[in-house]
Formats: sequence, structure tokens, C-alpha cells
Amino acid sequence: MNENNNIKTYSKAIVRLLKGTVGRSNPVWADVITYQDEIQDYISIVGLELIIKKDEGFAFVKQVEQEDGMTLNLVSRRQIGFETSIVLVVLRQILEEFDSNPTETQSFEKFITNTEIKEEVELFLPEKYNKVKFIKELDSYINNAEKLGFLKEIKKMENETRYQIHRIIKEKITLNDLQEFKNKLQEYV
Repeated sequence: MNENNNIKTYSKAIVRLLKGTVGRSNPVWADVITYQDEIQDYISIVGLELIIKKDEGFAFVKQVEQEDGMTLNLVSRRQIGFETSIVLVVLRQILEEFDSNPTETQSFEKFITNTEIKEEVELFLPEKYNKVKFIKELDSYINNAEKLGFLKEIKKMENETRYQIHRIIKEKITLNDLQEFKNKLQEYV
């Protein structure tokens, strides 16, 4: 690339990281790995940190918290809604159980169908929760999880869709977040 106009070899990788998660299958993945120090130096100027999970096959940037707990607000935060949050928490818990079960871990990736997600969500909801409306609109909440990048559609059949749970969900929803959400759900009900 032409260095005279300040475009670096890894510029595409930075732009892609600023737009979202970069997975192992993305063409800029090799640049992210090769130029990770240079990318970190560049993005740190605007208060971002490069996170690379080589074993899990993805990289992303996150905002660095300042001493007062604030950020520069470069990355916008989205309200995802209570119902979509329930789906994400269930997906995170499913992935945690998958990773904790050595007999099931013949594969690194966890695949799940929309029917299995629905069954797990129904088990997760407390008795007093208004399930009827939630279950009726559950497909849209699953679609939201896919749009947010936590699910990847693998195969669509007539009445069934097979997804891969993206491992970035472990970075975005920690075990503490999982427990906190369960507690809040109990309080809500």
C-alpha cells in the first residue's frame, strides 16, 4: 500500500474491527493477528483496546474505562430489550454448559436449533412470568440475537433453523452478568 498517504497495510483490519467482530473466516483476520501491536497502538489513541481470542477465532475492540469509570463514548451502546436479553442469557448459559461438559465437547462450536432455543427459554422463565406473549414473539427475539452477532445461521429448513452460538457471547455476557440477570429476573417476577 502507499505509505505516503498514511494508509497502512492493516488499515482495512482497523476499519473492520471498528464496525464489529472479526472472525477467523474474515479476510482481514491475518492482518489482525500479524499487526496486532500496531493496531493496538493506533486504536489506543481514541480509547479502544484490541481483544483477540485466537483459540476461539475472533477479535473485537472495546472501550477502555478511565479512572472515573467513564469512556470516551466512541462505541455506541444499544438497548437490546428485556426479552432479547433473556434469549442472550439462555444462549450464554447453553454455551457455558457445553464448555463444561467434556463428554459433549467433541466439537469446539455449539450448534442449536430455534426449537431448542425456545425449549430452553421456556424452562428458564419463572412460573409467574407472562409466557404467552413472550413465546408468541420469540422468533423476533432470536432474530435480534442473530442481528447482534451472537448467533450465526447455519442451515434453514422448512420449520427449523440451525444456528451456531458465537463465542463472543462469553466476552459480552460474563458469568457475573449471568447471575445478576437471573437475580433481577426473580425480583421482576
